[in-house]
Amino acid sequence: MKLIWNILKLLLAVFMIYAGSQHFVNPDFFNPFVPDVLVFKTFIIYASGILEVTLGVLLLFPKFTKKAALAICILMLLFLPIHIWDVFSDTPAIGSHEAALIRLPIQLVLIALSYKLYKIKA
Repeated sequence: MKLIWNILKLLLAVFMIYAGSQHFVNPDFFNPFVPDVLVFKTFIIYASGILEVTLGVLLLFPKFTKKAALAICILMLLFLPIHIWDVFSDTPAIGSHEAALIRLPIQLVLIALSYKLYKIKA
């Protein structure tokens, strides 16, 4: 069972590193996800990218796995309202209602996985 959790941890780390790096490769994609009431949208996009990459890398180091998993869980919870809003929006930031409906359950899986990794310290 430990092998399965280690594989899931590796997949989550790769996902976080990839997703975080996309904030730098294609920052315009993330622009609609940042509410207009927030200033410094570009800074927020880059900062969240740095955070995602950092947490993904830290997840790979046993000394930091538990804290990184908890931080990922909290970050995904903070992003959850954006994904819920996107499902019910007339013009979803992700582009389509279908994409928003796919992305929301993925967000829930990321929350559950990171929380479980935190609890078991894989």
